[in-house]
Amino acid sequence: MPEQPPYLRIADELRQRIAEHVWEPGDRLPSRAQIGQECGVGENVVRRAQELLISQGVLEGRAGSGTYVAEPRQRVRVVRSSAREQPEGSPFRADMKAVGRQGDWESRTDAKVPAPAEIAARLGIAEGELCVRTAYEFLADGRPVQLSTSWEPYDLTAGSLVVLPEGGPHAGAGVVNRMAAIGITVSHAVEQPEPRQATAEEASLLGIQKAALVTHIRRTYYSDQGRPVETADIVVPAAHCEIVYEIPISRA
Repeated sequence: MPEQPPYLRIADELRQRIAEHVWEPGDRLPSRAQIGQECGVGENVVRRAQELLISQGVLEGRAGSGTYVAEPRQRVRVVRSSAREQPEGSPFRADMKAVGRQGDWESRTDAKVPAPAEIAARLGIAEGELCVRTAYEFLADGRPVQLSTSWEPYDLTAGSLVVLPEGGPHAGAGVVNRMAAIGITVSHAVEQPEPRQATAEEASLLGIQKAALVTHIRRTYYSDQGRPVETADIVVPAAHCEIVYEIPISRA
């Protein structure tokens, strides 16, 4: 039987110490040099072991401070459903309220951004056509649980009260309700989820380890005329959230 890689052996050792309450949630771990010396391995082996446990939610890294035993954290249920769209208010806040969390978000909007090739293809426009791009960081009880970058064709909303998703009287109302305010009926959305590893930027924003598993959802809303009116890249950390799809059943 092949010998277990050293970093997996160290990960098991660290996990065992936590299980035996040598270290409690919130405790800071000794330095990598100290752990390596105790276990007879180099610091790089300890680093790989800690990165594995961080990706699994057992440990958490804090920039400039060290590595800590993660506090117990219940996974947030994120429901993907046509019923998410509310007549008033934010779909995300409604989702979080349903699971007893306080939902909020931070955003940054840039108007008149040329559409990259992939985004243009998803929106059915020419590459380089202007879009309104909004980057979101969604929070549950103040902790990041989801990222999203949204793109809307600028010519669709230019000159209207909804041109800025987070500005004006319809700020934060969601795509369906904002489009309805300018006479556009959104009939359906298409979502394509796939697992991948987090980028360095995503990991930093979500408070997870680089290369930790995330679910990347490519979502596009369509009008009842078949035109794409918005597309977004949604990133959800697997260790912190579970994604559930509700599928409505139509009855004759």
